Amino acid sequence: MTTLYGLRNCDTCRKALKTLDGARLIDVRLDGMPAETLQAAFEQFGGALANNRSTTWRNLSEEERAKPVLELLVDHPALMKRPLIEHDGQLYLGWTKETQAALT
Repeated sequence: MTTLYGLRNCDTCRKALKTLDGARLIDVRLDGMPAETLQAAFEQFGGALANNRSTTWRNLSEEERAKPVLELLVDHPALMKRPLIEHDGQLYLGWTKETQAALT
């Protein structure tokens, strides 16, 4: 089973979902994200898990930006780089050519 964590209205998430047969989308803004998955993703990707080029990031105050990445992602799920893909126990971040090659 392939699970995409992202946003329903994200173009990149929709492209990945369309390409990956049988994948399901978990909208992190509406449904949240399992704490253990978020922790595992943070351990693997570190600060790259947060998209600091996003509108959400730009709208944060300096005080909020200073918070730990995991805390920010819990408070602002749309801040996560998308999609985070879980496939056969492996995690992939973003819909890059490398991710596409590994999953298709």
